[in-house]
Amino acid sequence: MNNPPQFTWDDLQFFLAVARTGQLSTAARQLRSSHATVSRRIDRLEFTLKVKLFERNPRGYVLTAMGTRFVETAERMEQETERLRADLADGSMAQRGLVRLSAPEGFANFFFATVLPQFAAQHPHLSLELVTIQQIMSLSRKEADLSVVLDEPKGGAYFAEKLTDYHLQVYGSRDYLAKAPAITSREDLLNHPFVSYIEEMIFAPGLDYLGDVHPRIKPQFQSSSIFAQLTATRNGLGLCILPYFFASRYPELVRVLPEEIDLKRHYWITCHRDLKQAPRVRAVIDFLREAVRGEDARFVPPYVTAAGPARRARSDI
Repeated sequence: MNNPPQFTWDDLQFFLAVARTGQLSTAARQLRSSHATVSRRIDRLEFTLKVKLFERNPRGYVLTAMGTRFVETAERMEQETERLRADLADGSMAQRGLVRLSAPEGFANFFFATVLPQFAAQHPHLSLELVTIQQIMSLSRKEADLSVVLDEPKGGAYFAEKLTDYHLQVYGSRDYLAKAPAITSREDLLNHPFVSYIEEMIFAPGLDYLGDVHPRIKPQFQSSSIFAQLTATRNGLGLCILPYFFASRYPELVRVLPEEIDLKRHYWITCHRDLKQAPRVRAVIDFLREAVRGEDARFVPPYVTAAGPARRARSDI
């Protein structure tokens, strides 16, 4: 009588790492192992189970139909293992491992990066990967454990929680506005060059806000990077719609038509429900929640009231 196939939890960890990344080298780095070891573990698992889990091609490893089914089983085992570890370990020991967080460039660079020292002090055993190329990241393919997004996920097996509202206004540099035609109404905005996102590369509806300011604005300079837009605006290239939480840091930037134009957007934190209870993931969620709450004034301007922007003069110049 043949013995049933035998495999270890370690084998499943190697399988999940390759399934989520599609690359042996990336999986090896996450597992702190070698390319050869990962390949050997996958070969051994397939031999033991007597099924083909991956198709190999020059671009990487692609799950077969059986491999896709096996992911569901392996992830349930992973979740139960994480829960068991949390039950057996104290709080600090449970919060170990690597977490990959995907976040928009503005949030990542102008908020989260500023609170990283506090995160490191609170969670010395956690390693963090911060990815800002959000348009190519996918929770469904497990390219990221957690994502900060601008639009609430609809459907699917996701946990989502709103982190905060944030506000945007039209800004221009003092030098630019001193030389440019006066702005007393939204129609006057059409006489000015605008800096904005590349339309075809807008990866979230929340970033498509030019039409909310004026439907006939045509940007003169476009970039997929909010940092490039900020830099261009500070250097006097034109007007730009920027989030208050970082544009307000630069005294050379002035809000335009502040009593008329105030856009509100939201940041959400989201992950697969099966990862929400993992101690390492829960630690990042809890930290972000508290960090944003402690810095609420950075996202919501003091001039914004429950009824909307406070009435002010026609400009801040």
